[in-house]
Amino acid sequence: MPKPQKHVFVCVQNRPMGHPRPSCSQKNCAEVAEEFFWHLQQRQLFDKVQVTTSSCLGPCSEGPSVLVYPEGIMYGGVSKEDVATIFDEHLQNDQPVERLQVSKEFWG
Repeated sequence: MPKPQKHVFVCVQNRPMGHPRPSCSQKNCAEVAEEFFWHLQQRQLFDKVQVTTSSCLGPCSEGPSVLVYPEGIMYGGVSKEDVATIFDEHLQNDQPVERLQVSKEFWG
């Protein structure tokens, strides 16, 4: 397997009901993760992009959270509809999607 140029981490953290912190699973992170895998397959970018699901990435209130390396760009509030934009702009054209980046308060 070639070393990917970009590595995408999609939070799929689930916390039990009544937990004091929110989790990305409460905000449809599973469908966001599935959309990343679907686009990876459709675009055949296996040699350039790796997608990995993860547990908590930090800014729980801002989820679903997506982290892209090597740039260390954290996206928040990502919806299924945003995934194509992240692929088009960031993963394929190296232009981070400003409107989806979490504030410096959470990541910076």
